[in-house]
Amino acid sequence: MKFMKLGNRPDTFFTTEAIRSVSSEVSTDLQIQVHNSLYQLHKFPLLSKCLRLQKLCSSLKDTSEHTVILLPDLPGGAEAFEVCAKFCYGITITLSSLNIVPVRCAAEYLQMSDDADRGNLVGKLELFFKSCILRRWKDTLVTLQSTRNYSPLCEELGITGRCIDAIATAIIASPTQAITSSHSRKAATKNWWAGDISELGIDHYWRVMVAVKSAGIVPNKLIGEALRIYARRWLPNMSRNGQQNELEADDSLSESPTEAPVKHRLLMEKIVSLLPTEKGSVSCSFLLKLLKAANILHASTSSKMDLARRIGLQLEEASVDGLLIPLDSNSSGTLYDVDIVMAMLEEFLLQGQSPATSPPREKLRCERRRSRSSENVEFEVQENSRRSSSASHSSKLRVAKLIDGYLQEIARDENLPMKKLIAIAEAVPDFARLDHDDLYRVIDIYLRVHPELDKNARKQLCRILDCKKLSVEACMHAAQNELLPLRVVVQVLFFEHSRAAMSGGQVTELPSNIKALLAKTTARGEDRDALKLHHIGTATPLEDGWSISRLKCPATKLATLKTKLAEEEDNDMDDDLIPRDALMRSASSRFKALCSLPKKPKRIISKLLAMNRSASERN
Repeated sequence: MKFMKLGNRPDTFFTTEAIRSVSSEVSTDLQIQVHNSLYQLHKFPLLSKCLRLQKLCSSLKDTSEHTVILLPDLPGGAEAFEVCAKFCYGITITLSSLNIVPVRCAAEYLQMSDDADRGNLVGKLELFFKSCILRRWKDTLVTLQSTRNYSPLCEELGITGRCIDAIATAIIASPTQAITSSHSRKAATKNWWAGDISELGIDHYWRVMVAVKSAGIVPNKLIGEALRIYARRWLPNMSRNGQQNELEADDSLSESPTEAPVKHRLLMEKIVSLLPTEKGSVSCSFLLKLLKAANILHASTSSKMDLARRIGLQLEEASVDGLLIPLDSNSSGTLYDVDIVMAMLEEFLLQGQSPATSPPREKLRCERRRSRSSENVEFEVQENSRRSSSASHSSKLRVAKLIDGYLQEIARDENLPMKKLIAIAEAVPDFARLDHDDLYRVIDIYLRVHPELDKNARKQLCRILDCKKLSVEACMHAAQNELLPLRVVVQVLFFEHSRAAMSGGQVTELPSNIKALLAKTTARGEDRDALKLHHIGTATPLEDGWSISRLKCPATKLATLKTKLAEEEDNDMDDDLIPRDALMRSASSRFKALCSLPKKPKRIISKLLAMNRSASERN
């Protein structure tokens, strides 16, 4: 820290009965009241250097020594006034970045310029400020911080603006290499300046960062890291359940409960406005933390949507815990902000639409042969395009896994509307889900948490599930799940039965309630197809009689089965509205309700026929 000393006389100020005075052979003839301090001084040294005191004394009618001049609004208070008074007496004073701002403001207030006396205090302070303070990093930061208490006057004098320009210039000149001096040899770090400027107030910090960003020299990742450090320093910590912890910032301790949230909301919105536009310059986890704070602090909708858009661009980096953004505890409804996550997902899907599969490699081999000639540049462009396409495809696979994990968490919310759950699940592309095991867990959790759902609602929820993409373990669990609609259970058994028949495995039995329902219908003799389904539900292992040969059935029966499936495929929506008791009355409609396939059931029949033919040929 740089110091400047002025004057060469010893300090002769003393205090007597709460009165500050100076020892001298000449009696005092001037009394000045500064806030709660009374000074008894001499007119000649002070009036010769302070134009304001000259004007005040000349305007007084009573010029006796008992007259008191009041200076209630002098910036810096009694301490700054005493420094100015000692300068007038020639007493040694020490100036540094710690006190230059209040003394400079007090000298300006007292009008201690060269108009009053040559070589006055204002001129000396300006010279020290320009030649020493602004050329040193730490001194400039300390000076800028001290301007907060004298903001209007410091803006008028240009102290604040010049400090901000000096800090921004130092960052731009050496964004990744720390400034060192002869007294400090610290190891340089890439973000050496981020921690230092994080101590600034948000107004000064915002102006510094705007100046740094406008230069376009500092990398966006360094700017993003600096913003993360600043937010961590000043924003309140938020626990997982959305409750606010004790603030780390010392300034917040003196604020009222109503002022602190307003301050933090404005601070958070300013941080959002400073975020770089480049993708990846700010980590996804930091953006999610900002969004959680924005929800709790009731930030503006524009700030929250801006954060959601940025998160959506790099959604593959997010975690399930990060997406669990709590809503305000005072608001009614869901526990988490589901709508904002839907906005992130939509933003992610809008960027870089990639195909379901990677581009064919044969064409790339051909292009590789041509690249040895003058078309090398063209090949490189196509190669990079293929890599970016593959990266986009893999990111969608990761996002699909992420969303399914997120759905499993929010499905536990009793107040979550089913339509929102379905909307998020259906927003994920079909090719991005390699299996539907996680989606089945979502349905199972939601049905257990919401037992009041009727049959139609359960059917609507289960439409997002593709039984063909369930693993063997998931099929075994689904076959025993009494919460699932009867049709879904039979679909699961149908595909598992077909898969087991082709691989020579075993088939899981139907749950007891479904078997009882099928047995009841079979006993009535109302539906022959129900009897077939009953056999499926009670299928025995291969060694107990089930073999490929059992798939051999008359061609007429297979044709009839395919015809029924084709007919009922057109009436699927109407059939959803038929009660379970009504399903017993119609053979074909009930059969469709139990075992209709979600997509092109004729393909399954074709596979079964092909298996029969191959088995017959071997026999």
